[in-house]
Amino acid sequence: MSDFHAKTIHELTGLLEQGVCTSEQIVRDLLERIEKTDSRICAYLSVNADSALAQARAADSARAGGVRKPLLGIPVAVKELLNVKGQPCTCASKILKGYTAPYTATAMARLEEQGAVLLGRTNMDEFAMGSSTENSAYKVTRNPWNTDCVPGGSSGGSAAAVAAHEAVSAIGTDTGGSIRQPAAFCGCVGLKPTYGRVSRYGLTAYASSLDQIGPITKDVRDAAILLQAMAGHDPLDSTSVDLPVPDYATALQSGLKGMKLGMPKEYFIEGIDPEVEKAVRAAAEKCRELGAEIVDVSLPHTPYAIAVYYIIATAEASANLARFDGVRYGARVEGDSPIDMYGKTRAAGFGDEVKRRIILGTYVLSSGYYDAYYARAQKVRTLIRKDFEQVFETCDAVLAPVAPTAAYKIGEKTSDPLQMYLGDIFTVTANLAGICGMSVPCGRTASGLPIGLQILGPAFKEENILRAGYAYEQASGFSLCGPPAR
Repeated sequence: MSDFHAKTIHELTGLLEQGVCTSEQIVRDLLERIEKTDSRICAYLSVNADSALAQARAADSARAGGVRKPLLGIPVAVKELLNVKGQPCTCASKILKGYTAPYTATAMARLEEQGAVLLGRTNMDEFAMGSSTENSAYKVTRNPWNTDCVPGGSSGGSAAAVAAHEAVSAIGTDTGGSIRQPAAFCGCVGLKPTYGRVSRYGLTAYASSLDQIGPITKDVRDAAILLQAMAGHDPLDSTSVDLPVPDYATALQSGLKGMKLGMPKEYFIEGIDPEVEKAVRAAAEKCRELGAEIVDVSLPHTPYAIAVYYIIATAEASANLARFDGVRYGARVEGDSPIDMYGKTRAAGFGDEVKRRIILGTYVLSSGYYDAYYARAQKVRTLIRKDFEQVFETCDAVLAPVAPTAAYKIGEKTSDPLQMYLGDIFTVTANLAGICGMSVPCGRTASGLPIGLQILGPAFKEENILRAGYAYEQASGFSLCGPPAR
């Protein structure tokens, strides 16, 4: 087996351009890697071996014919939440077992248009509801750095696949940190674009005002390449914003000199793991050495973010998941009446965490509680957004931890959902405010687990966080993710 599976998108593109290898060789190498390691990692729900090889051969033919595209012949893994025509899209739920997507999500179609090879479908928390990828109906994904630990969630399969070198890159979704947190736990780069930057058409909705599609990659440059391919206005998505897409590759070269980076005091709280805090503060100091000005800032409504998020997200989930009723598609459990059939289907088809969030969301939307919970949460959400707007009047980006701890043991928090929810405290604010954010590796714990630095930027200023992340990555020595490619 060669080491193509351990390389980045830009490295493989160079090798393909030089004629050192073919796309088919890259895909075969990845398939061999998956065959060798995924029985332990469980990153994939399905692998499209025949289809991927056919796509690779087509890419090689196109290249031989003079075609040049940014992702021509590059394999990409896809989270099981995104529709690709002819492929399963179970959302890691029993209720969609056997469902095949009849159309392709815009973001995935754009990757295909740029020549990407869609390699396989990665595991996730059911309907993206979870922070550990333990809530999948099919399997528990493990962290490649320590297989006794979680990879994070809900895009844990995508992050684990990249970290284990079972994928060159992967696509995830981020509703409250589901790209950034697993990327941090697995030592990858994970980027959540601004809400409206990447079309959500074809993404199975969890919380429609929070969901966003983004890349999980081995370095910052690859994240910029994938974002460039997916970003842009889409008339099929009413929340897609019609703004020009900058040249993100050019932004990478600007360096940190002249940038002002804020450190919010509310993100360095009691209960944060000292190793995490030390690594993040050391990363900020490295940014200072590289020419950035580091300033203390305040985001005063941060303490309310978890409560606000779990009211708004569950309310939207309650509405979005009402469509899974056994009538139109997916699994059905027969009953004595339509109501009985609905109840039996949803009871059998949804897992415990999904049921919990549907119940919470239905409660906060119910008569007598809507104003007390949902309407009030939306008002506080506005205050959280204004906090960021005020900070970004004086700062180009914000530096913070991604999560209070590094990856924890499988099963450690499953019996206490509230503890699992509290782990999202540093990531949900970006989704509530609609801004962009990225996780970049910044260190490891004494036990060898990765730690992530979170870089948050103003809405539609992804070039700011890419610029800062790239400069830090190049100087820090954490530019390549993942355990050794054994």
